[in-house]
Amino acid sequence: MRGHDYIKTVTDTITRAWETQQEQMTAAKTLIAEAIEAKKNVFVFGCSHAGILAEEVFYRTGGLAVVNPIFFPGFMLNTRPITMTSALERTEGLGKIILKQNHVSEGDVLLLHSVSGRNTVPVEMAIEAHAMGVHTICITNLEYSNAVTSRHPSGKRLFEVCDIVIDNCGVTGDAAVMLDGLPEKIGPTSTTVGAAILNAIVIEAVEQMIADGIVPPVFMSANIDGGDAHNARIFEEYKDNIFYM
Repeated sequence: MRGHDYIKTVTDTITRAWETQQEQMTAAKTLIAEAIEAKKNVFVFGCSHAGILAEEVFYRTGGLAVVNPIFFPGFMLNTRPITMTSALERTEGLGKIILKQNHVSEGDVLLLHSVSGRNTVPVEMAIEAHAMGVHTICITNLEYSNAVTSRHPSGKRLFEVCDIVIDNCGVTGDAAVMLDGLPEKIGPTSTTVGAAILNAIVIEAVEQMIADGIVPPVFMSANIDGGDAHNARIFEEYKDNIFYM
């Protein structure tokens, strides 16, 4: 059963990322914790399937209430035709517009997820964010990114323009399992590994906030008694830092 191979590949990749990216993940959690403590803002963005990580960490049980997703309709997976997402991701000028229309400002943190790191929009957003005084973190696949050229006019890939670079330790092309009789690999790892990385960073950021004497704005489940009241208090206290309501 090759499904077993996939599960082993994913768990091995998560372990490799955790063991090799500690320095970068520590830097990322520190940036996020310090931004929240200073009442600055935290944003997450990705195009198409990379954007699943933005959905993973906002408005959910056990998550930080002040993590803001940046959603652009043309990059969501309900876009039709879906091939439009690929065309838009390569469009110069769009990243700058998206960034400036989403409340991002100096001192904030922007986390970008792009597996290949080659397309125009995320690279443009990182460059523009840097010019605005915004701290940038990326989760990317360094093996993949080093195997391709940039589509941005600068010739830079995402890992070359971000302050903190976290490698998801995946393989070129993202899909990781070979099946007999099929020339293409199957079973991408980036979403599962990226979600594990990002949730680990959030946990460590919360841990740092507690150590700093700050009560972290962490959601309770709305299906637990008292959850609605707990979450309402967070929404009120952090109303200036939450942009998805």
